[in-house]
Amino acid sequence: MIGASRRPGAIGRQVVANLVTGGFTGPVYPVNPHTDTVLSVPCHRSVGAIPGPVDLAVVVVPANDVARVAEECGRKGVKGMVVVTAGFREIGGVGIEREERLKRITRRYGIRVIGPNCMGVIHSSPETAMNASFSATLPRHGQVAMLSQSGALGEAILADAAGAGLGVAMFASIGNVVDVEPADLIEYWEDDPQVQVILLYMESFGEATRFAEVARRVSRKKPILAVKAGRSAAGAAAAGSHTGSVGGADVAADTLLRQCGVLRLESFRDMFSLAAALLHQPLPRGRRVAVVTNAGGPGILATDAVVALGLEMASFTAATKARLRKVLPVEASVANPVDLIASADARRYRDALRLVVADPGVDALLVLFVSPIMIDAVAVAEAIVSQVKDKGKTVLACLMGRQRGDEASELLRANGIVVYRFPEDAARTLRLLCRRAELVCRRPGRPRRFTVDRRAAARLLKVPRGSDPRGTWLLGERAEAVLAAYGIRFAECRRVRTPEAAVAAAFALGLPVVLKGESPALLHKSELRAVRTGLTSGEDVFAAARDLLARLAHLPQLRLQVQQRARGHREILLGMTRDPRYGPLFAVGLGGTMVEVLRDLSFRVAPLDEHDPAEMFAALKGAALLGPFRGDPAVDLRVAEEALLRLHQLVLDFPQIQEVEVNPFILGAKGVPSVAVDARIRVAP
Repeated sequence: MIGASRRPGAIGRQVVANLVTGGFTGPVYPVNPHTDTVLSVPCHRSVGAIPGPVDLAVVVVPANDVARVAEECGRKGVKGMVVVTAGFREIGGVGIEREERLKRITRRYGIRVIGPNCMGVIHSSPETAMNASFSATLPRHGQVAMLSQSGALGEAILADAAGAGLGVAMFASIGNVVDVEPADLIEYWEDDPQVQVILLYMESFGEATRFAEVARRVSRKKPILAVKAGRSAAGAAAAGSHTGSVGGADVAADTLLRQCGVLRLESFRDMFSLAAALLHQPLPRGRRVAVVTNAGGPGILATDAVVALGLEMASFTAATKARLRKVLPVEASVANPVDLIASADARRYRDALRLVVADPGVDALLVLFVSPIMIDAVAVAEAIVSQVKDKGKTVLACLMGRQRGDEASELLRANGIVVYRFPEDAARTLRLLCRRAELVCRRPGRPRRFTVDRRAAARLLKVPRGSDPRGTWLLGERAEAVLAAYGIRFAECRRVRTPEAAVAAAFALGLPVVLKGESPALLHKSELRAVRTGLTSGEDVFAAARDLLARLAHLPQLRLQVQQRARGHREILLGMTRDPRYGPLFAVGLGGTMVEVLRDLSFRVAPLDEHDPAEMFAALKGAALLGPFRGDPAVDLRVAEEALLRLHQLVLDFPQIQEVEVNPFILGAKGVPSVAVDARIRVAP
C-alpha cells in the first residue's frame, strides 16, 4: 500500500484500514518513508525495501510521483497495480502526459493496471477478503460482480447494492482505463464459479471490438447488466445520409450492447432489482403474464405496463376460470388480471395463486397486494411463498401498502421473490427477464460470404489524394456500379442530357419510366423535386425532362437518369454509417423520403451473422407492412436480407467506406424482381 498514511480521513489511511480490518488473508505492507507504522502495521520506506515478494501495489501518492513508483514496482517484480491517484487524463494537458508515461512504464515491465483515478478493488470471498479500496461500505460476500468506471459513483453503487440485499463477489473501479478495461474483467469473471451475475457502470467500452467479442460469449453463460452513461445525440445532424442522421451518438452503443446480449438499464435501482430476480427466479418460458391483485387500480396499471412493454396478458383455460369461480367471491374477477377485491386475505391469495400458477398458459406472475388495515400482510406474504415457490415460473411481487408491509417485503425477499413499490417497475423487470430468456435460446448464426467482383469495386472506390478528409460522395452511376459488383441489383436505366435523348431512352427501356436529376451537388433529390414518377408517354417524358433541366440548371455536371419503373410494392432502406468508436453501424427501415420523420429504423453493429437481417426487419414498428396488408401480398424479404449481408461484406472489405445508403430498395412479392433505385456512398481518402 504505497502512500499509506496515519492522518485521519486520508485515503492512504482508509485503504490500509480496509485491508487490515477486512481480514485480508495475505500480508499487507504499508509504504511511507516518513513514518514507522500505520494502524500498528510496520511501514517500509519503499517498495524495494519490502523483504518478500509483492503481488499487488495499491498506489495513493501525488500524481507527479506515480511514474517513479511504477518504476520501483517494475524493478521489484510487482505484476499488478491499482492506481487510486487522480490527476491524469481527466484533467487534460499535463495529466495526459502523466498517463502516457505510466502506460509506457507498466507495459515495459508487464504490469497490469487498474485506474488511475479509481476507487480500488474488492474481493469479498473468505479465501481472499481483500478490500483494496477506500470504500466506507464493506459488501457482504455474494454472487454478483460489479464494475464501475466512476470512482465517485462506486461508493453509492456499493451502498445501494447492500440496501437491495445483493452480495458482492468482486467490485472493481477502473477509472481512466489505462490498461484493464471492461472486456478484461468480464472475461476474468467468465469462469469464476462465485460470480453468477455481472453488473457494469460504463462511460466507454474500451476497445469496442474486443468488448463485443467477449461480452457476446460470456452473456450466453452469465447475465450481464449495464448502466451506460452518455446518451447525447450531438453530431448526428452533421451526417449526410438518412442512416447517419437517425443513428445518433447513443444508437451505436445501445445496439452494441443489445447484440452482445447485455441488458441495458436506465438506473441502478432497476439494475439491482433485475440482478436479484436473475439470481433467485427462473427465466420465463414465454411472454405470457398473469396479474393477481386485491385492488382494481394497481391491476389496471400493471396490465397497461405489461402490454405497453410488449408482453402479453395470459389467457386462462376454461378449467382454471371455473375453479377460480368456486374459490372466489362473486364480486371478484376470474379473468386476467385476477381481482381478489379488497377483502382478500391470506387464504384467498393461497387459493387463487394455486390455480393461476398451475395454468399452462401462464409463463410469469405479477402478484400485487395493497395492505388494508384489517388484513395481515405478513400472512399474505406467507401464502404467496407457499403457492409459488419452486413451481418453475417467474414470480415478482408489488406491495403498495404500509400495514406491516416492510415485514411482508422482507419475508418475500428472503424467499427469492423480488418486491417492487410500483407495478410498472416490476413489468420492466419482467420484460428484461423475457429478453434474457430469448437470448439464451437464440442459436448463434454464422457469417455469410458471397462471390463478388472485389477488383471492380476497389477500382471504383479510389478517390484522389488530397480529397476532403471527411470523405467524397460517390453518387449515381459510380455508386450503383460499386454495389452491383457485390451483387445488389438495380433497376435498369439510361443517363442522358437532353429531353430528346430522355424520350429515346424511355422507349428503349419500356414505358412507364421514372425520371431523375443527377449531379454531384444533388444529395437528397426530393428536396429539390428532382424526381418525376408515373411517366407513361413520350410527351410526359419530354415535358418532365425539359422542366428538370431548366429548374436544376444551376447544378454542376447536371444530367438526367431515365429509369425503368420497379414492379415491387414496398420501399425499404439499407444503410451503413461508420461510427469512429464502434465501427460499421448497419440500418434497415421503411424507405423513401419519410425516413427521418418516421425514424423507424433497426440497427446492428458489425459483424452481422446470418440471423441478424431477419431480426432487424422484424424489429421495425412497421414490420406488418412487409407482410400481407390490405390486399397487397407479402414482400420477398429474403432478397432484402441477402442484399444487407452483401452490403455488410462490401463494408468490411473496404474500411474506407464511411457511409452507404440504398434508398429506396423496392421489394416485390415472391417471383417479382426486387431492385434498388437509388444509392450513394461516402469514401474517405
